[in-house]
Amino acid sequence: MPATLLPKRIRSRLNPDERISRIIAETRKILSEKGYENLVTSEVADRCGISEATIYKYFETKRDLLTRVAEQWFAELLDNHESATPKHNVRDQLRQLIWEHLAIIRREPTLTRFVLMELRADPGYRSMHIYELNRQFTSKILTILKYAIDSGEFRSDISLTLVRNLIFGGIEHQTWAYLRGEGDFDVDKAADAIADVIYHGMLAKPTTKSPAKKTAVQK
Repeated sequence: MPATLLPKRIRSRLNPDERISRIIAETRKILSEKGYENLVTSEVADRCGISEATIYKYFETKRDLLTRVAEQWFAELLDNHESATPKHNVRDQLRQLIWEHLAIIRREPTLTRFVLMELRADPGYRSMHIYELNRQFTSKILTILKYAIDSGEFRSDISLTLVRNLIFGGIEHQTWAYLRGEGDFDVDKAADAIADVIYHGMLAKPTTKSPAKKTAVQK
């Protein structure tokens, strides 16, 4: 028996859950290599050692497969993030969360672009499981903002949802050229700039420098 046939025989013994995990893992690798526009399920099947028809046994469409990959990605991000525990240094906490989101986009541009351009534009996006995962993922920002308002550090006359949208809108605009393959961005600089704009704009009592004292002119 040729050695090249051995992997296919091993894979044929996988149970449905293992098979699905294998398909998702190989799809994610191809996404990273070629982008979702160039992904074809026949290549996924070849890498998994199965027929293309087997993929459609578990996933109704290619889009369904890609959505499951994105959902698994979001679930991993949630597992890897600790629950938000507000502390006194609100600016640094905001900066850290913004930095994490920017870093994720830099690591996974293809999946980010698929979520932003394909899934979020879908009229049924809010009914998808990935919408709920994304809501949980972004809720840490709201937790920090609410703490800052309740403690009196931030002003309370602006909607928390609006501030959250400003943060993520800033993140998206900062990274959009990169996601299109037309530029790059510095994660640290972008995180500092966005955090500073939000923090100083939301302060209940903005700090101002005292005007410089005039030196008496000697006559």
